[in-house]
Amino acid sequence: MKRRHFAIGLPASAALSTLPLALAAPARAQAARKRTVTLGMALEPPGLDPTTGAASSIAEIVLYNVLETLTKINPDGSVAPLLAERWSVSPDLRAITFFLRQGVRFQNGEPLNAQCVKYSFERAAHANSTNKDRRTFAAMESIQTPNAHAVVIINREPDPDFLFYMGQATAAIVEPESAANNNTTPVGTGPYTFETWRRGASLTLKAWPDFRNASAIAIERATFRFISDAAAQAAALLSGDVDGFARISERSVARFKNNPRYQIIVAGSRAKTVLAINHARKPLNDVRVRRAIAAAIDRKAVIEGAQSGYGVPIGSHYVPDAPGYVDTTDINPYNPEKARALLREAGITTPLTLTLTLPPAAYARQGGEIIISELAKIGIVAKAQNVEWAQWLSGTHTDRNYDLSIISHVEPFDLGNFAQSYYWNYRNPQFDALYAKIKTTADLAERNRLLGHAQRLLAQDAALVWLYQPQWVSVADKRLRGLWRSMPIFVNDLSALSWD
Repeated sequence: MKRRHFAIGLPASAALSTLPLALAAPARAQAARKRTVTLGMALEPPGLDPTTGAASSIAEIVLYNVLETLTKINPDGSVAPLLAERWSVSPDLRAITFFLRQGVRFQNGEPLNAQCVKYSFERAAHANSTNKDRRTFAAMESIQTPNAHAVVIINREPDPDFLFYMGQATAAIVEPESAANNNTTPVGTGPYTFETWRRGASLTLKAWPDFRNASAIAIERATFRFISDAAAQAAALLSGDVDGFARISERSVARFKNNPRYQIIVAGSRAKTVLAINHARKPLNDVRVRRAIAAAIDRKAVIEGAQSGYGVPIGSHYVPDAPGYVDTTDINPYNPEKARALLREAGITTPLTLTLTLPPAAYARQGGEIIISELAKIGIVAKAQNVEWAQWLSGTHTDRNYDLSIISHVEPFDLGNFAQSYYWNYRNPQFDALYAKIKTTADLAERNRLLGHAQRLLAQDAALVWLYQPQWVSVADKRLRGLWRSMPIFVNDLSALSWD
């Protein structure tokens, strides 16, 4: 059984291609033979094992390139076979049998078999696991291996999104003997192998000649350059130092709109850009204070300032066009007068000073300027604390040492983070019970109704301040083909790329 999940997609702008002046007369033939690509990334990953690290930048490099999963998530959000060539699902949705491709080997020569799948998922479910989606694997009642190429997973409860989860980076299948070193030198079954990593600058993958479908791979070497500064991102594209930049700073897009050398792709997402709130810090544990913060922020102003207009306002942890979405933007609407009244009701003496932790992404730094200005109007002094990405992961996400923070949560189905002890320290038994029902309801209409209730409850609790659903903008050389035009997950699928 295959379930389809759709994401919003907009076509790339139409433009004609011109050739760089440096190329001679046979330039078109030379371009056709180009076998390398350099891609820009705003954030450098802290490591390369997505089964142990939470940063989405890890999957941007390794998912479907070095490490593979049982299923593959397509740009339109549908699920297709990958390491599993087919599967069957029981009527109650609890038992899923995966039939593995035969003859597949890891890059160290070891064979892919059912035991590797069992090891990967038991490792992810272990009590000491740091897998971001550990709960998905811990919910597996049993993992059976009737033969070398079949895996039967029986979940404790039905999960209609399970096949989608099996295509995410956290479900990558690892080889037992090499798994411990995957954070620095990942070994997978994919079409590319790790080559070099120049910390702070770039990382390079090279095509694996023994890949099962190596003849179909057009790109022989791919280099990822890490460029966080918006101006430097645009400069790298204009100079040709990078061939494409997925999720470029939106402020840079105008420089490419009328340039026929480039293509611009505006892609929908399942991401939620939020102002995270630490419920363990007083007075942020008071719902009136959280509602005041929400009412103080004009989402449309943040979208214009942080995303150059590329975003859609949201009021809860769900996005338009996702199954079960309801519009909750009217629960905590922009109303500075009400925000001031809520602070008075909560007994807050202003000015109230809070820290606002900002990772290096342009949307966070730019959005932070606007939010600081908005909060100042109701008597809250938000002091910006700029941190590097590794600092955000350790200090904010892991140690929970923050008051407020701006971050994009890019996972498509992550409502469950509110039903566990996550970094914002939100807990509500009513939500826990509701989410448990969602996870055990196979009927889609009833499940969507419950999802609507969950979204409203989070909004009423002002668990976070939801700002917008981002629309990601990518800019690339016009001749580069195969870039994803919709982004249900963060991935740079190198096997799809080729040059005209």
